[in-house]
Amino acid sequence: MTFAKYAKVFDVGLQNTFVYRWNFILRSVFGIVPLIGTIFLWRAMFAGDATKQLGGYDYSALITYFMLAVFVENLVTPTEDEWQIAADIRDGRLSALLLKPLNYLAYRFTLYASYRLLYVLIVLPGIALVFYCLRGHFTFPGDPMTWLLFAVSTAMAALLQFLLAYSLAMLAFWLLEISTIIFIVFSLEYFLSGQIFPLDMLPSWLQGLVKWGPFSYELYFPVQIFMERVKGFALYEGLAIQATWLLLAWLMALSLWRAGVRRYQAFGG
Repeated sequence: MTFAKYAKVFDVGLQNTFVYRWNFILRSVFGIVPLIGTIFLWRAMFAGDATKQLGGYDYSALITYFMLAVFVENLVTPTEDEWQIAADIRDGRLSALLLKPLNYLAYRFTLYASYRLLYVLIVLPGIALVFYCLRGHFTFPGDPMTWLLFAVSTAMAALLQFLLAYSLAMLAFWLLEISTIIFIVFSLEYFLSGQIFPLDMLPSWLQGLVKWGPFSYELYFPVQIFMERVKGFALYEGLAIQATWLLLAWLMALSLWRAGVRRYQAFGG
């Protein structure tokens, strides 16, 4: 019964996504445009010199990094989930959900998963085309264990991103407007997750600090695993840190929910 219940939520999420189908499709298709711009930027920086290296990356390695970064980002990054959850709380729609036999965290994660699935299916042909056009720069790992660890790390990255977005949204129980906080966290996340450049280009002292934070494990670390740039003890240490942050994010999400529901007062819905 529990499976059937959340399967129905998943189906509802798919249907809701296609209410504004053209908005969704265009957002998905043009999601790869930043990758094209990034490729032209780094091509200009290397000035056609294939032997040049920046921060331990040659041109092909950087192209591989950003192709994988876009792929992982499309797989795992929540899309407006924190805004939707905050709106549920602020507008009183949460009241109806509290009366249903649903776990709200599981409910929101099911909706998140349904959106990500559709988004990836729409954007995947475009990403595959870019991969094909740049196949001369791309090398797949030969070790099956690399594929397995990449999948595990990517799954943890998805859960970590969702739980952090969910926890941010829980602040709506106490604050009427959380957009400023979301913007601050998003700015840090954008810089420290490796979306702008590989984090091992940072100064070594700053890399040491970033390593212990959660943001590098949202995107940068899974990509490094796939590129086989992190191995041995550093690989398993990174997975352990990522799993620890995932556990902490889950506990924070549960704690904020319980504290928030106790003071919840609905004025909308």
